[in-house]
Amino acid sequence: MKKIAEPAAPVETVHVVDDDDAFRDSLVWLIEANHHHVVTYVSAEDFLARCAPNMAGCLVVDVRMPGLGGIELHDRLVGMGVDLPTIVVTGHGDLPMAVEAFRKGAVDFVQKPLDDAYMLERIDFCLARDRGRRRKALHERDVRERLAALSAREREVLDCVVQGKLNKQIADRLDISIKTVEVHRSRVMEKMRVGTVAELVRLCLEVGAAKLDEGNPESS
Repeated sequence: MKKIAEPAAPVETVHVVDDDDAFRDSLVWLIEANHHHVVTYVSAEDFLARCAPNMAGCLVVDVRMPGLGGIELHDRLVGMGVDLPTIVVTGHGDLPMAVEAFRKGAVDFVQKPLDDAYMLERIDFCLARDRGRRRKALHERDVRERLAALSAREREVLDCVVQGKLNKQIADRLDISIKTVEVHRSRVMEKMRVGTVAELVRLCLEVGAAKLDEGNPESS
């Protein structure tokens, strides 16, 4: 059977949304000179027409534009599940705008004319943050796939192990032999690709798959 190819990873991109042609051109020059890929958009609506949930990189957006402004665009993206670290820029900044931008999750609020060094530092910060987010998402997906590969009985054993139960306690709870528990426990560790119970617990906690013991006296 022919293996289906994995979809190509999205290209890490600095997405610049601004209706000022001169500003877009200057920012493209600055970003490309520092070896980042950049795509520009003349409006928030232009960006929304081309955006996708799996976008990688960061967003640099003007706070005031015809149609949707930068903060409104950020709100739309949050609602769509597009999680791009966002830098809001403006030529008319004031404190209430900055507070609103930060409250809604923007990484920074920067006034024009830009300080090139500072802008590049913030872009690098946003790109690094997005890489970390994507690595975490891939890791969590991998852990969930490992969990999905467990049989129903192996998942029951895993839940008991995560609760700290000994093999005899697991055997009593599931009404199986200790030898059977040992076999299932070994398979769980193999399928989850861990070498210790501590690693197993950590993986389950990372994806919210750890079932806490509901006050059963056996766990004391």
